[in-house]
Amino acid sequence: MSLIEGLRFSWGTSPVHNLDPRVKFAMTSVLFVLAIMFFDLLYLIVILLAQVPIVVVGRIGREWMKTLKGGAFLSVIIFATNLLSLFFFRGQHLTSDMIEFSLSLTIRFLVLMTSFSIFFLTTSPDKLSLALEKARIPYEFNFAFITAIRFVPVLADEAQSIIDAQRSRGLELERGSFLARIRKYIPILLPLIINSIRRSLELAEAMESRAFGATKKRTNLYELKMGRIDYAVLLASVVVVSVAVYARFFLPSPGPLIPPITFI
Repeated sequence: MSLIEGLRFSWGTSPVHNLDPRVKFAMTSVLFVLAIMFFDLLYLIVILLAQVPIVVVGRIGREWMKTLKGGAFLSVIIFATNLLSLFFFRGQHLTSDMIEFSLSLTIRFLVLMTSFSIFFLTTSPDKLSLALEKARIPYEFNFAFITAIRFVPVLADEAQSIIDAQRSRGLELERGSFLARIRKYIPILLPLIINSIRRSLELAEAMESRAFGATKKRTNLYELKMGRIDYAVLLASVVVVSVAVYARFFLPSPGPLIPPITFI
């Protein structure tokens, strides 16, 4: 649930919230590209820490930390699976290079996850819909995507309410074997699926009553306009990408962050 909470839009009036969603998507894409471009652990840590000023300016520190907390379990799985794979497929000798490689993949995952968390935490679905319309995305796909974004937090809240209700009736989710605990989630999944189907039918009836798709030419109450700050952030993003490309292909690698050591 913490991971979903970290992707829910948080209303605010910070400079990051007021940025054009197209500019914020470009900024997020820069972080995404940097995480893919670099593989050195030191660079990836710098990219992860570079998000902290954005989080501070956007005043979304608590929500951002929820994203990190929600991704902690997946991060442990990524680190463990990569470390075990390298250990068994490279002569069963644990070295510092294997640890650094696994840490690099883990930090890369955190960068990718938290960068998009910043985007969704500071971008309202309405402005995101306007940005997709400006990008000439067909409105049917636009509506489906925005509706999914809106309903994911609702389903998360409903799932938590069902879990609390079942626990009050004596359901113990933490006890028993792995298969037993999976079976205990059936009383949670069934009402959640039924409520989701019921909600989708209500949404379909509401769309029909409002003549959804009756006209191809749509108008909006608000229009997206880029200001000086938007252009400045966009220019800074282009500069960062240019510097990163130069550093990636023309500067020497910083070398291993962990000294070469053979543990086993």
